[in-house]
Amino acid sequence: MTVEQIANRLADYCRNEQFSEAQEALYAEDAVSIEPFVFSGFEKETRGLSALKEKDEKFSSMVESRYGTTVSEPQVAGNSFSFVLTMDMKMKGRDRELLKEICVYTVKDGKIISEQFFM
Repeated sequence: MTVEQIANRLADYCRNEQFSEAQEALYAEDAVSIEPFVFSGFEKETRGLSALKEKDEKFSSMVESRYGTTVSEPQVAGNSFSFVLTMDMKMKGRDRELLKEICVYTVKDGKIISEQFFM
């Protein structure tokens, strides 16, 4: 798969809120995830696909309600791509909010090897 194909597939998975399915299909076993800051028991950096899956499950357990997710068209440059991800959600114990972030991904050998989020 090309970087553009991976970018479009990931965008589709995210639009359908199929985050764990995306990880299973598109991520390398040694992928790394980098958050903009440490929050609610999450580390700034998570390494390895199994740890990324645990992180996704933990985040999902903190969500009370989802009202929709939008994803901009991916921008591809070389072996990287980015898009803007906006999630309309209510976290447990919090008010409903829009979480908006720029997501940047790096691809190697047909798999996502890193993701980094900016808010």
